[in-house]
Amino acid sequence: MKETTLSALPPCFEKRCQKFDDLWKTQGQKKGFRYYFAGLLGESQRKNIAQMTDNIIGSSYHNIHHFLNYAKWQEDSINQRRLQIMNQRNRAQN
Repeated sequence: MKETTLSALPPCFEKRCQKFDDLWKTQGQKKGFRYYFAGLLGESQRKNIAQMTDNIIGSSYHNIHHFLNYAKWQEDSINQRRLQIMNQRNRAQN
C-alpha cells in the first residue's frame, strides 16, 4: 500500500536532499536518492527496497535497486557530506 509522495513530505526533507544535489551526476540519481532517503526515514519496520517502494508513491523497486547497485556515485563523498551537515548542526546548537 503506497502511503506518501515525495512532494507530501515536509519542506525540510527537500531542503536536506538539496544539500547532496551537487554530488549526483543525473536527475535520475537525485530522484533515486530522494526515494531511498524517504524510505530510510519512513515508518516501515523493515528497511528493504521492497518495503520502501511499497510506501512511496512514484517509486519502484527497479529504480531504487538501480540507484543503489549500478548508478555511479562515491560513497565516501556522500558520507563526508552527511558528517559535515551533522557537524554544522551540532555547532549551531552549541
